[in-house]
Amino acid sequence: MATPPKGVQEAAARAVRWIDEGRAGRNFTDVGRDRAHQLAHGEDVSDEDLTKMKAYFARHAVDRDAEGFRGGEESFPSPGRVAWDAWGGDAGRRWAEREAG
Repeated sequence: MATPPKGVQEAAARAVRWIDEGRAGRNFTDVGRDRAHQLAHGEDVSDEDLTKMKAYFARHAVDRDAEGFRGGEESFPSPGRVAWDAWGGDAGRRWAEREAG
């Protein structure tokens, strides 16, 4: 078990706000919603979930190249950006890679 660092919690909290605003898109999953709340609240994450996080970021790295991923772009935040931050954002990616090996 590991406690998410502050940057991970902040990204997830931002995602929770976007989810509440309806910015997550229609394909957003309950798993992503639950992960965002878990991380935003600073709840401990199991080794198994850290491995899932690492796999998520590996699969979705391509989302970083889509329109609306970065602030200032017309469709920001894209559903892909909301999902990315729901899993802890860039800080979550670094943390999962470090913790899950």
